[in-house]
Amino acid sequence: MKAKGGKAVYGASVGILMLEAQFPRIPGDMGNALTWPFPVHYKVVRSATPDLVVRKGAAGTLDMFIAAARELVADGVDGITTNCGFLALFQEELAAAVPVPVATSSLMQVALVNRLLAPGKRAGILTISGTALTPLHLEKAGVPEGTPIGTTEGGREFTRAILDNELYLDVDAARLDNVDAALKLQADNPDLGAIVLECTNMIPYAADIRQATGLPVFSIETFVRWFQASLVPTRFDMR
Repeated sequence: MKAKGGKAVYGASVGILMLEAQFPRIPGDMGNALTWPFPVHYKVVRSATPDLVVRKGAAGTLDMFIAAARELVADGVDGITTNCGFLALFQEELAAAVPVPVATSSLMQVALVNRLLAPGKRAGILTISGTALTPLHLEKAGVPEGTPIGTTEGGREFTRAILDNELYLDVDAARLDNVDAALKLQADNPDLGAIVLECTNMIPYAADIRQATGLPVFSIETFVRWFQASLVPTRFDMR
């Protein structure tokens, strides 16, 4: 048996492009490595802050994200994702810039989730910023027109603490923001059959949202677990 080389890093098939931030990345957050049941490889895109990427449309950052994606590939990853759903804006450009699959945003799941639901039901989106999520973001992610959108914007803690990049996070208040926003989304849309979490920082609250609404909840965690399984398929013992 001969082992083949060619990479700098082995065992971390998924590379994650990270915003530069200081807010707490609690267990479940995409940027907390303990969230994942498999190794991941991080690359921080310096100066790409939450405010710049979300509120300001990631203006002037595309080249930085492409350079960082290429560094991840050079390090040895087999697929790339990002830690901000708003980076759906760069899906086409990043996919064209590297030789590995790219999954920029949890929003890319919406059309698929719709196909899982009964007739008359549809998925809705829960986002960190309803004012910043534009039709272009949705178009780039392949989200069907008319998809209902809810937001934690204007809540107690979550949106402000993340987008203002605060050093501390009141986790209980952030959880309530997410649950309340999900319940409002459900109340406003009787045909809601599932919820897709746009924000990668919402993962820690997915179970609470599921319990409160009774609906299936999809997130970047569900997306990346599926994505990683394609890069490292299970090998079965045939003996």
